[in-house]
Amino acid sequence: MGERAPVSTEETLVRYDNPVLVTKQPEKVTLPPTGAAAQPCMPTEAKRETEEILNAILPPKEWEEDGQIWTQKISSTPATRLDVINLQEMLDTRLQQRQARETGICPVRRQLYTQCFDELIRQVTINCGERGLLLLRVRDEARITMEAYQTLYCSSIAFGMRKALQSEQGKSDLMDQVAKLESERSALEKQCMELKQKTEQLERRAAELRAAEEKRHQEELLALKKTNAQLKAQLEGIIAPKK
Repeated sequence: MGERAPVSTEETLVRYDNPVLVTKQPEKVTLPPTGAAAQPCMPTEAKRETEEILNAILPPKEWEEDGQIWTQKISSTPATRLDVINLQEMLDTRLQQRQARETGICPVRRQLYTQCFDELIRQVTINCGERGLLLLRVRDEARITMEAYQTLYCSSIAFGMRKALQSEQGKSDLMDQVAKLESERSALEKQCMELKQKTEQLERRAAELRAAEEKRHQEELLALKKTNAQLKAQLEGIIAPKK
């Protein structure tokens, strides 16, 4: 297998080993000479178990370049106190460089903290595999919870948008109804004014008719009184000579 310096892939806070060439053009396998002593090349059982746990927690990266397949496994090198301090400094630097938001939902901040947590899991797993597996459960549970919150957040935004559109539609309908009622009110007010004017005209006409009728009645009464007086006088003139 060949080995080279890491390629310029996505930067991550998790420590990986150098990329290793997995497949290339088929080569003739050369068998060791008979009687040659076998060189011990297999890792110890504990190291093999740790590497298996690490590969299960953080699977190796694989990519193809120039017809060759390369793989890059997670590093099984224990971390020192200086490595932890450097990890913290790298996290703060990446947060500033990528302009991650300090509050609210920020995919950049979430990605960097996820990488930092994966690196912590790697460091803990090297010292105690069971503790690393337990942290893996914590990481997966936190990820599921975050995805549920994100789904709920997106649903709430969609619900809010629907309600906003409905309220705008309802507001438009109410505005149309208000305009219609205003128009009806104006028409009724105009009709009321017209009826009021007609009422006043009828009252004036009735008053004029009543005054004219009273005047005519008074004239007729005066005429009747005058006629009655004349008749009475004539009657008295006829009766007086007979006496």
